[in-house]
Amino acid sequence: MTNSLWHGQLRDGLAEMGLSLDEERQEKLLAFLGLLNKWNRAYNLTAVRDEREMVSRQLLDSLSILPWITAEHLLDVGAGGGLPGIPLAIALPEKRFTLLDSNGKKTRFLNQCVLELGLDNVEVIHGRAEDCSPPEPFTQISSRAFTALENLVNWCGDLLANEGEFLAMKGQFPDDEVAALPAGWQVKSSHPLDVPGADGERHLLVVARATISG
Repeated sequence: MTNSLWHGQLRDGLAEMGLSLDEERQEKLLAFLGLLNKWNRAYNLTAVRDEREMVSRQLLDSLSILPWITAEHLLDVGAGGGLPGIPLAIALPEKRFTLLDSNGKKTRFLNQCVLELGLDNVEVIHGRAEDCSPPEPFTQISSRAFTALENLVNWCGDLLANEGEFLAMKGQFPDDEVAALPAGWQVKSSHPLDVPGADGERHLLVVARATISG
């Protein structure tokens, strides 16, 4: 029953969002959702426990930022239960994704997803952003329900290329967080996200280093 429900919700949601994913990728997304639902009982990976809401609040919500993914190699910080990193990696198999989280239970789950789903384009790192030393900085870093914008740029700014951008997924537009951004950072653009079946507002904030004029 659940699989049939999820399949219909995913197919209809993707169509409503104007996203085209082949059957193989849709099946892989649903397999990930099944793993998340199963492991969540023991590992507390997500607060969403109503199976009727999982496709919308986990898969479609993650995929809503697809039009803004331009990097060939993206870092997802505070990856948690793999949202948005795993759905994005499934949808974009030609791109590389690094998922970073300091919680060992969550990175064990992520490694299991990589193994079971055959995600050759995903690397999982167990650690804190401040301790991460990539061979080269990332041009895009995503975050979802991770931390305030001020912390995001302070903790992860060194991981971002000079011309790079943070893709910060938020609920209501976070006026207070934007006002608290440290000097040298700016919201380059903001975009309301329309997620089928989801209640409440969703926004994507693209945060980058401020350009110096004159």
